[in-house]
Amino acid sequence: MKVRPAEPADYAMLGALTVAAYRAVPGYIGEPAYEDELRDVGTRAVAVDTEVFVAVADDGGVLGGVTYAASPASPQAEFDDPEAAGFRMLAVDPAGQGGGAGAALVTAVVERARADGRRRIIIHSTPWMTTAHGVYTRRGFTRRPDLDWTPVPGIDLWGFVLEL
Repeated sequence: MKVRPAEPADYAMLGALTVAAYRAVPGYIGEPAYEDELRDVGTRAVAVDTEVFVAVADDGGVLGGVTYAASPASPQAEFDDPEAAGFRMLAVDPAGQGGGAGAALVTAVVERARADGRRRIIIHSTPWMTTAHGVYTRRGFTRRPDLDWTPVPGIDLWGFVLEL
């Protein structure tokens, strides 16, 4: 497996995979508008201060992806700290979860944030994404309730931070 920047040929597959991964999470609350955003990899991939990465198998198949927000200028940023980076929409094909793709994607964005000179990474996750929370804490992220927020009624996001 390797992690690389997403290419246009990856966008539709990654969008569908991301929606499938989110729908597979126990407790997931579906929102059609958000699922449209999850599918729209192409818009994210060309946005300012934003990059989409994919984990690909040795045969070239897309295993998962993540959207990296290099600064608060990124339309994908859920933070306003000028020294931070972040990531969103981490997703691994439900059929391949547990194989290390999620961890590899997180490692890639942490390395990218370090290379970009960021001092920390700020991310948000729903309370029901417990598998992702394990990936984050094993990589040194700490829970930060002071960064929690509710983007829409009924959807709470928990804050996590990794100091670099």
